[in-house]
Amino acid sequence: MGVRRLFRVVTEGLEQWLEAEREQLILWLPVMLGGGVAAWFVLPDAARWIGFVAAAGAVALAGIAASRNDRAMRVISVGALAAALGCALIWWKAGNVGAPVLARPAVVMLEGRVERVERLPARDMVRVTIVIAGRADLPPKVRVNLAQLDAPKDLARGAVVRLRARLMPPPPPSVPGAYNFARVAWFSGLGATGKGFAPVEIVKPGDAAGADLRARLSAHIQSRIAGSAGGIASALATGDRGAIADEDSEAMQRAGLAHLLSVSGLHVTAVTAGTMLLVLRLLSLSPILALRWRLPLIAAGAGALAAIGYTLLTGADVPTVRSCVASLLVLLALSVGREALTLRLVAAGALIVLLLWPESLAGPSFQLSFAAVTVIVALHESPRMRSWFSRREEGWGPRLGRGLGSLLVTGIAVELALMPIGMYHFHKQGVYGALANIIAIPLTTFVTMPLEALALALDVAGLGAPAWWLTAKSLEFLLWLAHAASSAPGAVASLPAMPDGAFALMVMGGLWMALWRTRARWAGAAPLAIGALWALMTPAPDLLVTGDGRHLAIRTASGGMALLRDRAGDYTRSMLGENSGADDELAALSEESGARCSPDLCLIEHRSGARRWRVTATRSAYLVPWREMMALCSTSDIVVSERRLPPGCAPRWLKLDREGLVKTGGVAITFAGGRVATVRRGSSHPWIDPPTVQPPFVPATEPLGERRNETGNRGGSARGIGAAGRGAGH
Repeated sequence: MGVRRLFRVVTEGLEQWLEAEREQLILWLPVMLGGGVAAWFVLPDAARWIGFVAAAGAVALAGIAASRNDRAMRVISVGALAAALGCALIWWKAGNVGAPVLARPAVVMLEGRVERVERLPARDMVRVTIVIAGRADLPPKVRVNLAQLDAPKDLARGAVVRLRARLMPPPPPSVPGAYNFARVAWFSGLGATGKGFAPVEIVKPGDAAGADLRARLSAHIQSRIAGSAGGIASALATGDRGAIADEDSEAMQRAGLAHLLSVSGLHVTAVTAGTMLLVLRLLSLSPILALRWRLPLIAAGAGALAAIGYTLLTGADVPTVRSCVASLLVLLALSVGREALTLRLVAAGALIVLLLWPESLAGPSFQLSFAAVTVIVALHESPRMRSWFSRREEGWGPRLGRGLGSLLVTGIAVELALMPIGMYHFHKQGVYGALANIIAIPLTTFVTMPLEALALALDVAGLGAPAWWLTAKSLEFLLWLAHAASSAPGAVASLPAMPDGAFALMVMGGLWMALWRTRARWAGAAPLAIGALWALMTPAPDLLVTGDGRHLAIRTASGGMALLRDRAGDYTRSMLGENSGADDELAALSEESGARCSPDLCLIEHRSGARRWRVTATRSAYLVPWREMMALCSTSDIVVSERRLPPGCAPRWLKLDREGLVKTGGVAITFAGGRVATVRRGSSHPWIDPPTVQPPFVPATEPLGERRNETGNRGGSARGIGAAGRGAGH
């Protein structure tokens, strides 16, 4: 009797709570749909995907069977069905959008139609996406980078080009937690990427008049404003960020202002609102129109057309389309007399995006934009916030202070919401972003973008120079602000790869607090705090090995990280530094006191607690004596090599050679506790082992002797460390 009574009390309390939250229940529909999509990404194979869909379906059926007039059972049923749909939807899309991937790197002659041209003047490069038809030995879509001088001036979308290129399969993450280009390429249909070589022949010209409007507008803007300021101006107008220098882009990222460079809700909203205001003011000049027509409705229609046109001009990328959909929903609400921006509209936008592009859930763009909008709307729907910052009759001083206070509170809330997402994807986050955005967002929205639009309009009559000068000064101030905020002491918080479970707890806790309205929402603070503590207490890896075995970073006695190869490129250094949680420049391993290195290998001893770990890594392609290598393997805990090591090489713990790394991908090792994380993790997602096409065989034209001199086995003697048992070879 006691148990039944307790059950009745609990169910009655649950029903009363759900009745109080009935207006908020619909907000959880996209959350549950996204939960099913996330489950597909997290679970490793088809058996578990089937199990998840079956389990969710069983829960839904059980809820339907148990529900009479119970709201709780109906909520559970709908949520479970949405989760099952999400998992099935992304599974279906992943199986239908992918294309065969190039089996191995190769130099090929290719001919195809240009699908997209991205000019990146800051990197002296042009990126071209080419669709190839009628060839069984190449993927149907590839992307090549051309030197800026090698790209023909009339290269445009729709053109048919012929060129020679060195192609390679889309690379997976180099180490656990790094950027997964292989997954992005799979959903984009890209089967290879690489570098193209001159000459690039235009077999058939493209639609330069219409299809290249974006490129011509970007070039026009950059001709008016030089340097990174011109790159930001073109990014605001066309979404083309190619002219922004790397150091300025990095400063914007570290200052928390990188969202200004990606066309999203802020930019689409500014264009839509500006168009509505302009049309409304112009039409209201006529008394006849003002009295006979519904001018706000006409202005909303003009704003909708402007949003759609701006989205198409900027390339119609998924973040821009998502923002355009949200703007159209807001305009629709205004047209029918509803409140302009509510959490229901945000949820409707998220639902539409997830149904059309479920794969976008895994990317930072979707997470950052919807997290920011959700926090802003939830915060300003709060009765307490409305009582603090709503308009009232008062002097300009208190009104200005109230507005600045609203911006500050909103900025801090948004930065706190975005920090876990930034840490999870980029392993670092600007600390002063809230303060910088208080200046940067109004500057961009109310000064820079209107001035740039005015300058473009005046250029029709050749009178845009003064407006361009003012636009350039505003952008130079924005860059100064970014560099000042990014170089201040403690400007950036860094964190190594965050556990998936910790990130999931923080996301669920944040959603629970944002979407409910009763006091029960504060229960979300518990998983949020647990996830944050889990992430902060996760130790940084002591050893990172890239998936090809060429590069290694190991923690030194000083706490920093040191690189195996002195001449590692900037991308490799940045990637290994971010994923190790090191914000400082990575040192050269050959200069560390705890390492003994020759040109061909390094022997490193790392102390963790009471144990000393011995790591050996090769660092060249030279062959070295077999007997010495076997002795070194037997005395090492871990041996790393980009080549296949002989079977006789048996280290005490891990053998990370070419054969082993093919199975694991990149590896991250924490010596305390012996934790090993790998890229592949036993996953069978379609981009892990995709269908492949064998590239054509191109016979060598140079003499055999010349080719042999390029392989690394150049007849030289092996270069060991110099003492018995310290040589390296195989």
